[in-house]
Amino acid sequence: MGTPVPESVHGVAEGEEVRGIWAWTVLRLLLGWSFLWAFLDKMFGLGFATCRLESGSIDFGCDAAMMSGGSPTYGVLHFATQGSHTGGLFDWMASSAPDAINLADMGFMAVLLLGGVALMLGIGVRIAAIGGAILMAFMFLAIDVWPENNPINSSHIIEMAAFLGIASVGAGRFSLQSWFDNRYPGLRWIR
Repeated sequence: MGTPVPESVHGVAEGEEVRGIWAWTVLRLLLGWSFLWAFLDKMFGLGFATCRLESGSIDFGCDAAMMSGGSPTYGVLHFATQGSHTGGLFDWMASSAPDAINLADMGFMAVLLLGGVALMLGIGVRIAAIGGAILMAFMFLAIDVWPENNPINSSHIIEMAAFLGIASVGAGRFSLQSWFDNRYPGLRWIR
């Protein structure tokens, strides 16, 4: 049978390296930044997806920003879901008004913030990546089911697959997971 090979903190056997880990690391950082940026923009109204006027100028911290009482999911759940052919499956999640924050808003923002930070730092990457994949699956079902241009594939499906790939390879060596494991040995389950 042989001696069992010890596993490193990254989920890869000692001395073994996942091929292309640098590509997974770059993808992890890019997806982490996209989640973190989406959180910052929706929270503070930085003028990219939130608080940009039709003229193209930015109304920083406008009423749509969550810190000003705006719901970050209102627009998507009220308008973008209409073309998804899911029969109003996600209507119950929608807030009653653009300035009514509900549980869906809090959960959405938590996934963006915690997932973005975890992916950027490389701590709890597998948990964050699975959470990101679940969020992308929900977004696909809410927005993209049988879209006009491609009935099967969308950016949400591609991102979901990327998150699942990251979950399978873990943080890699370019992360703070080893430091976290050494500093907080009781929390080694956070991968």
